[in-house]
Amino acid sequence: MSHTFSRRSILAYGLGSTGVALLAMTSPSQAATTTFKADLKSSSEVPPNNSTGSGSGTVTLDSTTNEITWNVTFSGLTGPATAVHIHGPAPAGRNAGVLIWLSTKGKTATSPVSGSAKFSAADTSDLMNGQCYINVHTAANPGGEIRGQLLKS
Repeated sequence: MSHTFSRRSILAYGLGSTGVALLAMTSPSQAATTTFKADLKSSSEVPPNNSTGSGSGTVTLDSTTNEITWNVTFSGLTGPATAVHIHGPAPAGRNAGVLIWLSTKGKTATSPVSGSAKFSAADTSDLMNGQCYINVHTAANPGGEIRGQLLKS
């Protein structure tokens, strides 16, 4: 009888291990995502301007693939938005170059602006360290009308 028990235990252990291994191989991996938010206002521009425009931006980063998705809304601008970008690396109060276009280059942008793209590893690091901002540009304010630093939410 001890042989029967031993064989059953070994069989159960073997099937259990196989089941766990199969489950691990078929389980979907979970992406490591981080969400960032920006409060877009004219007083955050460098230098600040008198626009009464405002907006908000949400960027989600998948750090496994360096893919970002975004949704940016804005209203009350002095005119149509000529461009919407993520700039960096720069802390609040400093300017930096364009990292990625969020709107379609060469076309007027209307709210909301949404999409996705790949970030470089360096840009991902800058985003994680609070060194990126969203900027909405207009003809009256070609350097940027409203701006907001992207901060982890």
